[in-house]
Amino acid sequence: MSIAIYIIVMAGVTYLIRMIPFTFFTREIKSKFFKSFLYYIPYAVLSAMTFPSIFYSTGDMLTASVGTVVALVLAFFNLPLIVVALAASASALLVGLVI
Repeated sequence: MSIAIYIIVMAGVTYLIRMIPFTFFTREIKSKFFKSFLYYIPYAVLSAMTFPSIFYSTGDMLTASVGTVVALVLAFFNLPLIVVALAASASALLVGLVI
């Protein structure tokens, strides 16, 4: 019974989060600053959630750092996501096996 209550509360909160901006912002947002601020929020939140988990995922800061650097370099050169993910994982694994 309590799981159903949790699900209902989560659904309500999720609905409110998505509905409230539509009720308060009835007109189009014209401010360049506010538009650019809203544009970059998803990237900032995703980075804030991802980077800590990257550095604690392997249990060793060196292997996590090497994997992150490899991923950033390959992503800079616009390689496909699967290539970046596999290369970063493989480099972290290899460094972990060496040390």
